[in-house]
Amino acid sequence: MVRKCLLTSSLLLVVIVSLLLGTEAALADEPGRSGEAVRLLTTIPIPANLKPLIAFDISWLDPQSQLYYLGDRSNASVDVVDARTNRFVKAIPGNFRGVAFKDNPSNPPGGRVADNDRSGPNGVVVAGHWLFVTDASSRVVTIDLKNDQIVAGGDVSTGGADALRADELAYDPRDGILLVVNNADDPPFATLVSVDRSTGRLTPGARITLNNVNGVDATNGAEQPVWDPGTGKFYLSIPEIGGPGGGGPVGAVVRIDPHSHGAVEKVFLVNLCQPAGLTLGPNQDLLLGCSQAFDTAGQAWASGDKNSAVPISVIMDATTGSIDKNVLGVSGSDEVWFNPGDGRYYLAARANPTGPVLGVIDAESQILLQVVPTANAAAKPTATPPVPAGTAHSLAVDPHTNNVFVPLPANNVFPDCLNGCIAVYGTSRGDDD
Repeated sequence: MVRKCLLTSSLLLVVIVSLLLGTEAALADEPGRSGEAVRLLTTIPIPANLKPLIAFDISWLDPQSQLYYLGDRSNASVDVVDARTNRFVKAIPGNFRGVAFKDNPSNPPGGRVADNDRSGPNGVVVAGHWLFVTDASSRVVTIDLKNDQIVAGGDVSTGGADALRADELAYDPRDGILLVVNNADDPPFATLVSVDRSTGRLTPGARITLNNVNGVDATNGAEQPVWDPGTGKFYLSIPEIGGPGGGGPVGAVVRIDPHSHGAVEKVFLVNLCQPAGLTLGPNQDLLLGCSQAFDTAGQAWASGDKNSAVPISVIMDATTGSIDKNVLGVSGSDEVWFNPGDGRYYLAARANPTGPVLGVIDAESQILLQVVPTANAAAKPTATPPVPAGTAHSLAVDPHTNNVFVPLPANNVFPDCLNGCIAVYGTSRGDDD
């Protein structure tokens, strides 16, 4: 049974005041303080022989090959783009579930919406010539990039319920271990999966159920994990603990030891954020992409709110869990990424209060430099009854050029994007080495 807990109004007031006093009041005066301003450079269209890109999930960019990978649910494939030439290369099939739908009579009227909990592919990670991908029905696969085939013993299940998906994942290259998250199960859980680095074979191991673990009851799923070579531990975003199942004020980042049967050894609380995206930056800092903006009264913000939004992103010390900075100005994020090439964090903020944006934060000064518009809108009906398009919630960055790759659903706002596209953002002078 999920336990519920509520903060007192006095605690909420303390949290709100501390957030407001501890954040920047506006964007940095000089967006170019760590380089030129980011702008749209080009778009890479999804080929016309593929289905319109309306549903997709996580991105990954392999710095060795400079290839970008996207979990494309619309085409039940992992799409590959050459980041050096900005060309679509191929779509890798893997017998993935594709996008599942569920009825939704109100939005769009008489239409359907994507059922994220039962769709795939979802998470993608590359290590050498192995591509690890998660899918619906709790599936995790290893694809050999030398031939784009699933390897023997490289198609396993983490054992989730009722065809629910395995979602995001992170890889520990030191020990050859994946942390795979089943976010749609109740309670959500994560699984340690061992990788045979010579063959790609996968062996599921310990399950970490995120219910009543060191005081953690995850009541709104579990999101992006990351492995930290400094501590040798995994970190995992928990949007909400002990809450109503969405919009609760308290979330957490948990630290997981891959060598102690997946023990949750630390719980680092975070307030008024609902953390989803997670990435490791310099100085053992973690950037938390907050999936929900809250208002000045400590309530989950929505359009029509009588109180003002307080959109933030959070920078946390990975060793202590202390909050270094609440960076004011962007929220509603899903995937986030640190780029060592330019020392910036990038955030795919599909639900920012001002509309979908790409957020840019300087990692050293911890100041929001820019918010650059993206798009959630559909270009044209893609099914009968109509199905709404996806959202700009995914990204990855090439550290050689500092270009940012943001998949956009089919729209008539961006050039060459009527069938969906990968928008490429960057400065006029990339540092291509």
